[in-house]
Amino acid sequence: MIDETGTDDAREIERWIASDDSPVGIDAKKTHVLILQKLIRIEERLTRLEQALTDD
Repeated sequence: MIDETGTDDAREIERWIASDDSPVGIDAKKTHVLILQKLIRIEERLTRLEQALTDD
């Protein structure tokens, strides 16, 4: 997650999505891929949690 604390994770993400060719400084395609990957993981986790709750 990108935050103002300057964590190594945040710096790595910033380096990964950076683009000198973009007026806003980030590569929109890489950024969207990253967001979608995270959302897919969240959805999978939520599905597992919901399943665990209904199995009880």
